[in-house]
Amino acid sequence: MLSILGDALFATHTVTTAPEASRPTLERLHDEFGAVPEAAARLAGSPELLNGFLAMSASFEDCTLDPVAREVVIMTVAVRNDCRVCVAMHTGKLRKLDADQGLIAALRTGAALDDERLEAVRLFALAVLADAGAVTDEAMADFLAHGYSERNALEVVFGIGTYTMSTLANRLVRA
Repeated sequence: MLSILGDALFATHTVTTAPEASRPTLERLHDEFGAVPEAAARLAGSPELLNGFLAMSASFEDCTLDPVAREVVIMTVAVRNDCRVCVAMHTGKLRKLDADQGLIAALRTGAALDDERLEAVRLFALAVLADAGAVTDEAMADFLAHGYSERNALEVVFGIGTYTMSTLANRLVRA
């Protein structure tokens, strides 16, 4: 039934139509990007989700994984969950990080990465997702063998949680 309703199911809010608790966030996003991104405008119907996701995303940006490794986690989740908005946005972010075009192309299709260290992040994220966190000792050992730490393993879980929420919400609201 949702497919019949299409885009009409979730409003694309503006600063003036959004719930009061979403308005400061939409104003900040407008100031930052020159417009309110469509995904944020639709998620604004739930200030808790919008503000919660943005807070979690900012916290994930502060973790000890390097910026490209964080993007590997995000793109792995986005591709797995088929979130075209996240794939597009984080492709742009990888480009701003001067990531290799081959890396970006592989991430966009879910293919193996040439960089062994980044591939270890991708495979670990997939293992966490496949095993609902109960990764095998082998998967954990492989991740650690590539120079990552137990803290990094927990940060991968944090990124998965943050971007699972985002990808599911974006798909729900047809962003």
